[in-house]
Amino acid sequence: MTRNERRNSRSRTRIGVIVVLGLLVVSIGGYTVRSTYYAQRFLPNTVVNGVKINNLTVSEANRKITRELTDSPFLIKIDKENWKEINRKDLGWQNNYLPGLKEMQKKQNPFSWGMQLVSAADTKDVDGNTLDENKLNAVGEAVRAELTQANSTRTATENAKVTRSNDGFEITPEKQGNTIDVDAAVTAFKEAAKNGKHDIDFDDYLIKPTITKDDADLKKTMEKMNAVAKIKANYSINGENFQIPSSDINNWLIDENGTMSLDKDKVTAYVTNLGEKYNTSSKPTEFNSTRRGKVSVPSGTYSWTINTSEEVDALTKQILEGKDFTRSPIVTGATTADKPLIDKTYIEVDLQNQHMWYYKDGKVALETDIVSGKPSSPTPAGVDYVWSKETNKTLRGKNDDGSDYASPVKYWMPIDWTGVGLHDSDWQPEYGGELWKTRGSHGCVNTPPAVMAQLFDMVEVGTPVLVF
Repeated sequence: MTRNERRNSRSRTRIGVIVVLGLLVVSIGGYTVRSTYYAQRFLPNTVVNGVKINNLTVSEANRKITRELTDSPFLIKIDKENWKEINRKDLGWQNNYLPGLKEMQKKQNPFSWGMQLVSAADTKDVDGNTLDENKLNAVGEAVRAELTQANSTRTATENAKVTRSNDGFEITPEKQGNTIDVDAAVTAFKEAAKNGKHDIDFDDYLIKPTITKDDADLKKTMEKMNAVAKIKANYSINGENFQIPSSDINNWLIDENGTMSLDKDKVTAYVTNLGEKYNTSSKPTEFNSTRRGKVSVPSGTYSWTINTSEEVDALTKQILEGKDFTRSPIVTGATTADKPLIDKTYIEVDLQNQHMWYYKDGKVALETDIVSGKPSSPTPAGVDYVWSKETNKTLRGKNDDGSDYASPVKYWMPIDWTGVGLHDSDWQPEYGGELWKTRGSHGCVNTPPAVMAQLFDMVEVGTPVLVF
């Protein structure tokens, strides 16, 4: 290369550098000028409360946000469609975004406008709108009512649960429905309205299953239910023993949100049927009498009634323990259901034969003729019991003519709640036969004094007395 050529090359290089530097100065100057522009305006791609405010001053942005939010209704979407439009005025809507916009504009870096220009939108929310709480709550309750009504025609979400099958119990998977969590949706609506949002999608608040088919506790519940279905649950009632059918227990077992339980209505129905069959308070007692063979004695003071509610709870608890058992029902009354109502110790009063026996451990310990109530005041039949023992008692009442009577006795054993009992009667010259028709009592069982003295010493309080 000649000297002239080298000189020309260096000259061209200097000129290129000068041009590049000039362009750089111009670019920097232009960027700086533009940055100065953004010192008083919002940067590109700025969105506040859902409204684009890029290149606007604070006052311009305030006017635009106010206009757009005032004119546009608040939208509630369901199933990707507008379900309800709410006029913001109905919410008592007022606004003043200037303080928030000023603070936001003050914090932005005007020299970042270039980066902001090519970046994603800078979306922010600025406080500035206020709502009338009373109006907002009123609209919220209206939305709640409409949403509740809408839910009635939608498909409910179902948790995974244990269900009955031909081979026992198995897990049925959860099902996602399209019902909406009303409380969560209404709360979110009110928050969105307060924050100046344009809309809300209630599909984001679908009720989700809380128990899935893979839930470990649910699997344990299934295993427990399969085990409980196989237990032997027995009853002992009034001397009769029997097993609750396994099919019944299998039918009672249910899964309550992942917890093994029994269907209370079904258990209650079963216990109610037990009462209808066995309650001695409402059913006569079949009794093998001494002289008349099998007789039916009406219920009386010595009886019991299954306490249905308490027995349902107790039976449920015992079944859910998953162990074989034998139980007697919880009852109310003068005795319990865990033994025969009439066993081997009792007093038998045969009104037809006018005779009384005291059986002790299955053997006759004492017997005697008696005089029972006269035709106008007969001794009431029933399965009663000696509920008290007293000496030197004066029995008082009314005669047939309305006059008062007072009969002192040495030994008194009441057996019902009407004043009827067993006692000595030294005014009776003899006993048995047809004397009750002419010399009968006011209802009590008149007993020879000497015999009554023995009976009083032999009999314990609580001894059953069958009168028939």
